[in-house]
Amino acid sequence: MTTTVSLEELPGLAGRDLGWTEYREVAQDQVNTFADATDDHQWIHVDPERAANGPFGAPIAHGFLTLSLVIPFWSDLLEVTGAETKVNYGLDKVRFVSPVRVGAKIRMKAQVTEVTEISGGFQLGVDQVIEADGEAKPAVVAHSLYRFYA
Repeated sequence: MTTTVSLEELPGLAGRDLGWTEYREVAQDQVNTFADATDDHQWIHVDPERAANGPFGAPIAHGFLTLSLVIPFWSDLLEVTGAETKVNYGLDKVRFVSPVRVGAKIRMKAQVTEVTEISGGFQLGVDQVIEADGEAKPAVVAHSLYRFYA
């Protein structure tokens, strides 16, 4: 469920758990497209036959592909009205805890840990966890920074 707040209401999100997104399936064609875009064609990602006999028993998504899905997931969780500009400001910490097998369904949870006033707007610090359905460990754990300007 999307939380919608105005730019002026952002400080009230400090400490708020925004919950989980819906699941999205990671498909082989998505992995292949990412491999083409990044020139990372390692066989554990793009060769399903060889990867089936590899360490993960299937092809896996690139860690950075899984991380990049934070963008649509984040949009699913938070909408800020009255913000003229919205910027992914960076990442303070990222860990790729466990692989995401092709065909897995993943989702993200986010908690706003801090809201800081900046010139012209606010910066949010957000703890994010991406998990694959049925897996014991998360796939990605990250602390992201977002800026919203009037």
